[in-house]
Amino acid sequence: MHFAFDARTEELRERLLAFMEEHVYPAEAVAAAQRAELASPWDTPAVFGELRAEARSRGLWNLFLPDPEHGAGLTNLQYAPLAEITGRSPHLAPMAVNCAAPDTGNMELLAQFGSEEQKKQWLEPLLSAEIRSAFAMTEPGVASSDAANIETRIERVGDEYVITGRKWFISGAMSPDCRVFIVMGKTDPQGADPRRRQSMVLVPRDAPGVEVRRAMTVYGYEDHDHGGHAEVVFDGVRVPASNLIGEEGSGFAIAQARLGPGRIHHCMRLIGMAERAIELMCRRALDRTAFGRPLAAQGVVRNWIADARVTVEQLRLLVLKTAWLMDTAGNRGAHTEIQAIKIATPRAVVGILDDAVQLHGAGGVSQDFPLAELWAAARTLRLADGPDEVHQRSLARRELGRYA
Repeated sequence: MHFAFDARTEELRERLLAFMEEHVYPAEAVAAAQRAELASPWDTPAVFGELRAEARSRGLWNLFLPDPEHGAGLTNLQYAPLAEITGRSPHLAPMAVNCAAPDTGNMELLAQFGSEEQKKQWLEPLLSAEIRSAFAMTEPGVASSDAANIETRIERVGDEYVITGRKWFISGAMSPDCRVFIVMGKTDPQGADPRRRQSMVLVPRDAPGVEVRRAMTVYGYEDHDHGGHAEVVFDGVRVPASNLIGEEGSGFAIAQARLGPGRIHHCMRLIGMAERAIELMCRRALDRTAFGRPLAAQGVVRNWIADARVTVEQLRLLVLKTAWLMDTAGNRGAHTEIQAIKIATPRAVVGILDDAVQLHGAGGVSQDFPLAELWAAARTLRLADGPDEVHQRSLARRELGRYA
């Protein structure tokens, strides 16, 4: 099911659906087989290069960037149905069209806040998928849901910044194609304003003192296609002062600007994941018989499918409203709605995927179906980009403020 969008969005949507059917879904098994033959599990299967070339030839490239100088020039409302489609194969499709996190957020950040030199050195190769990048914010030693807790130090020494700290769950960092980290740390630890203590700097992956220590698993998955999630140590890493993004003390504000679009992009793709789960549920229910009746005739199965359809339609409307508000009122004007979708979407999609796993029995938890990995990804998004409870706290404060 889908809404009637403007002519350009509908045309891109049809083009993307054809690309998924003709190339992405068939490539899922190919990518798994090729990865098994690679010298390192972090190397990129050859099929990814083929998918990217095909996507570019079809004009399906950098769809997420609203700035026509760098991307497709689509609004959030126009991009929403396209991101949803890529969410049906979240480990391949976003990478194929160069719309995968964390590179999307990093490209948006560099496009908005980067200097001309930084754009030339890092944004341009990211836009063409020549390299990958990582966003180093989360730390193991503190509650990173509160950015004010970040302990990594970024100290100015002459014409350089010296970075010292330990990060983990840094997505994309295990990929050999990852060439640069955007690192968030404190330049003014004792500053009066807790939101002006942080800054961001660009750190090349091969800079002396950068140690990619180990891969972190997510519910046992290493997420090879995304470049994994790493623990990274920055031990007195020195970079030129020109690697500062924006100005000192602007790190918190830049992070918020980056996370708003990232949150809605995740929710858009989650709806696609839910649609894939519904399709798999329906096919399984019609294909299998238990206790003398097709699964599709079992009342509980019908309830799962009906509830899933209702839930997805509700979520889609809320996400589209949020996208429209971001386009018309800006990210700040859509702040409450961004929090609402970030609370509601992962939680509801986890439930749909859980029912789909249950319907598939042993197959649902196996590698023969995508459901277990989709469940792990959706469940993780109840933590990523801010845990549910942080968004609930902020949203409730705003709601209460209307009556104070």
